[in-house]
Amino acid sequence: MKITVNVTQRSHTQTHEKESNMATATYTVTGMTCGHCVNAVTTELSGIDGVTDVDVDLETGRATVTSNEPLDRDTVAAAVDEAGYQLVS
Repeated sequence: MKITVNVTQRSHTQTHEKESNMATATYTVTGMTCGHCVNAVTTELSGIDGVTDVDVDLETGRATVTSNEPLDRDTVAAAVDEAGYQLVS
């Protein structure tokens, strides 16, 4: 199975002049048909260690995940699977 993952690294300066690297990756999830589906995927992805933000778009099937560092694809796939859906390319 091939999956396209876009990962963007960005640095920003916080109030105390401390830099923090955040990673943002966008995944495509299949099988979602309603708001309950979006909530299930959001909940599972949010439970991954280091995840700070999750945005799931029902229409496109895209899940954008922001984390403290890049996530392992298998970890993301397992979370999506636990919610009852699949990552696709």
